[in-house]
Amino acid sequence: MKQFTIPNIYRSSLISAIKNKRKQDDKLKKDYAPTLLDFGGLHIYLARHFGFCYGVENAIEIAFKTIDENPDKRIFLLSEMIHNPQVNADLLARGVQFLQDTYGKQLIDFDTITNEDIVLIPAFGTTLNIEDLLNKKGIATEKYNTTCPFVEKVWNRSEQIAKKGYSIVIHGKPKHEETRATFSHAAQNSPSVIVNDMKEAIELAKYITGEKEDSSFYDEFKGRFSEGFDAAKDLQRFGVVNQTTQLASDTQAISDYLKQVVKSHYQLTDSNIGERFADTRDTLCYATNDNQTAVSGLLDTEADIALVIGGYNSSNTSHLVELCEKKLPTYFIDSANRIDQNKSITHCNWVSKEQSTTTDFLPKKEVVKVLITSGASCPDALVEEVIRKLASFYNADYLVDELLAEFE
Repeated sequence: MKQFTIPNIYRSSLISAIKNKRKQDDKLKKDYAPTLLDFGGLHIYLARHFGFCYGVENAIEIAFKTIDENPDKRIFLLSEMIHNPQVNADLLARGVQFLQDTYGKQLIDFDTITNEDIVLIPAFGTTLNIEDLLNKKGIATEKYNTTCPFVEKVWNRSEQIAKKGYSIVIHGKPKHEETRATFSHAAQNSPSVIVNDMKEAIELAKYITGEKEDSSFYDEFKGRFSEGFDAAKDLQRFGVVNQTTQLASDTQAISDYLKQVVKSHYQLTDSNIGERFADTRDTLCYATNDNQTAVSGLLDTEADIALVIGGYNSSNTSHLVELCEKKLPTYFIDSANRIDQNKSITHCNWVSKEQSTTTDFLPKKEVVKVLITSGASCPDALVEEVIRKLASFYNADYLVDELLAEFE
């Protein structure tokens, strides 16, 4: 896989050494057991896969290279480059300006942009309307487009099944940048609708079976269907794609459920289900799959607590928290600064996004066992900082450098 040039402030010698060692020992990626870091009274178990993915590193490389090569130009980002507060703060510090917030609210009017400016498209991609607006201004969007190739893979798959006459059902968070972009691209080629979760998929299915009147669809899914969508016709033949950072199990469950509804309603068999339901295959990115599977391996380890590190508005990170919470007490933090010297931790609720503080979060035991993972937009340097902070509570932070030597 391609190696990217990203600022050293995001790298960690310890984490890089661990990842390289695990990669050498497990080239086929079949071993999902965590890596043990032994600090005596503290045992830290690192997930097999975590941190920056291909798309994130690609976006960061393009962004910082663009800044370095264009010192005299105004540089804008459509919205957050990725969902990590440190990376976005670093870009702001380098003079980059954000045109929109993460939910699409305008921060700087597009009318102020000229063809002398540079506009970076973030890793999530953007809508066709915004891309067209920028192109008409003479801005070279293709040159500064950091859209993740795995997001583009979803767009391509949507286009392929649209050409075969299928509508598109998108499993994604309706307000998320990636989902908005995917909806825009899908809707260009085929009638499209967004479902957030299984509950909404079940309600959507009632329009397929006729259990609900078609007229109520337009209120129930308001703002989440393409122009001209015909609930009576466009749900008769469709395929399911997804926001690439959703839980793999959730997307699969939604797809399986809708497939079974179609199969039963139209009295189809496995051999002719394709008449009504498209085989879209899994459209999750490799990193989402790897990180989620690695958490499953991580949770097989007996432990006291789990720490998940990443941006609070990061979809893929939130799903890692969701998985961990099913097994043991889990704390969602975006930096080591959330842990203070009094052993209190300020953490985020992945659903409500509310923050709270827990005192004495580390149990008083002879050996405390902590599971750690991070999202695809979290720099490895932040993970090392958390490890060092935890180790310091056991007067063992000096062992970090010794561990580095073991893995090199």
